[in-house]
Amino acid sequence: MAAALKAKIDGKTKPLGALGRLENLALQIGLIQHTLAPCIVQPHILVAAGDHGAAKAGVSAYPQEVTWQMVENFLAGGAAINVLARQVNAQLLIADAGVAHDFGPRAGLIDAKIGAGGTANYLAGPAMSLAQCMDAMQRGAAIVRDLAATGCNTLGFGEMGIGNTASASLLTHCLTGLPLAEVIGRGTGLDDAGLTHKRALLAQAIAIWPQRPALGSLAERSNHEDGEADPGVAALHILARFGGFEITLLSGAMLAAAKAGMVLVIDGFIVTSALLVAAKIAPEILDYCVFSHCSNEAGHRLQLAWLNGEPLLDLGMRLGEGTGAALALPLLNAACAFLNEMASFDSAGVSRA
Repeated sequence: MAAALKAKIDGKTKPLGALGRLENLALQIGLIQHTLAPCIVQPHILVAAGDHGAAKAGVSAYPQEVTWQMVENFLAGGAAINVLARQVNAQLLIADAGVAHDFGPRAGLIDAKIGAGGTANYLAGPAMSLAQCMDAMQRGAAIVRDLAATGCNTLGFGEMGIGNTASASLLTHCLTGLPLAEVIGRGTGLDDAGLTHKRALLAQAIAIWPQRPALGSLAERSNHEDGEADPGVAALHILARFGGFEITLLSGAMLAAAKAGMVLVIDGFIVTSALLVAAKIAPEILDYCVFSHCSNEAGHRLQLAWLNGEPLLDLGMRLGEGTGAALALPLLNAACAFLNEMASFDSAGVSRA
């Protein structure tokens, strides 16, 4: 299939490689869908929301109440992701993975809540139990299985949760070995003093964890043998220690989306931390991932380099919500369109080089 797709791309009326990254994107989507005529069908963006027990310790510039207030904003259609999703004709799914607020039954809100008040404070102990971690992942997978049954073949990922850049920093450090200080950023806009405080708190969170599991490279997952430490299992323990319910739900959703043969459109720093977990469990998931953009949040560029991921866009954004994923969708459509609609040298009667 790769050779056939490459021949079709090279046979279009253009110099070889003249459409640059668009050609690579067409090849990737064709391989994911295993067809010479790939298409983007019913694209959706899944935004998972959850609260973090460590948020009240000062890891964010905003109060924790903003999480549920922004969920209300999503449901009312007024957030940035609502606007951008409408622009690119993507359907939006909002999932309450563990917001410290009782929304009650609400149209447009998926109830995937684990617990009533978000995760526990990882500055005092595990953010969640391993059972809660698995439950959240399974709820994310169930959402995607239902979505796949409707015919959706492309899924973007977004998040909302005050304090979740701190959680993503801890996950990134533990899963990749990247220096903790280099993957801690300002999040929602911390000043210098706030950033210093955040770094001290996250260093404390690492220091009080006595049994940190050892993790190697992604390649070690495929070389796992009985009796050896399984990087996928170790990743789950890291996720349970420092993750958020929204990040955990997204990890499970990503694994299910790849299993269903979907194109996964990855957003920024926090979404990529969820992917780091999923990739430790199943490294082949990366073949299904399109990296939409490079966030301006400290650490995202390092995550992308560690994953060998090349973002489509670099707009200096750091909002989250899946906004980068939404902006990348037109490029996916364009890649499919040129492959399906552009004339070949033979069909157009144009001489080759």
